[in-house]
Amino acid sequence: MPPIPGSGLAKGLAVTLRTMTKKTVTAQYPDTQPELPPRSRGVIGLFEENCTVCMLCARECPDWCIYIDSHKETSPPAAPGGRERSRNVLDRFAIDFSLCMYCGICIEVCPFDALFWSPEFEYAETDIHELTHERDKLREWMWTVPEPPALDPGAEEPKEIAAARKAADKLAARRAQEQQEQQEQQEPRQQQDEKGGTP
Repeated sequence: MPPIPGSGLAKGLAVTLRTMTKKTVTAQYPDTQPELPPRSRGVIGLFEENCTVCMLCARECPDWCIYIDSHKETSPPAAPGGRERSRNVLDRFAIDFSLCMYCGICIEVCPFDALFWSPEFEYAETDIHELTHERDKLREWMWTVPEPPALDPGAEEPKEIAAARKAADKLAARRAQEQQEQQEQQEPRQQQDEKGGTP
């Protein structure tokens, strides 16, 4: 049986009419902010107090978009006869987000937890030079970093906490043993004193 002329057009119009009667699901950004997943990659925040200027993030970055400058400061000895200590002081920490490809390698390799993902993504600029964020701007992003998710109750204890607890238990056992030995040494002395004091 040959198709009825205009049946294709009627089917298309039927689809259009059905779609027009449904409620729209388009989020009207920026009036409606999107609900981002907790681990979304928006911008990188810097926790400056943890940075030791080890340069691992800058060396591992495949785009070479991290710029770090520092200088050494010498502090006097903490005790008389000690030696002076030198430490690196951070002068500049900048990330060029026009080059960054958001791979997260810098955050993964940071041994001191100085870099974190923030879900903020609204930092577009009209000038590409403004996409290089200095440490003051990166510190501001740190306030938007969400808290880490809670650990699974059935998960294994982190190795660091287990090692610290083991060391604390050993120290407590050693102190208890020392106290017991001191008590055992004091008991014979007390008995001798009591014997020597009686006529």
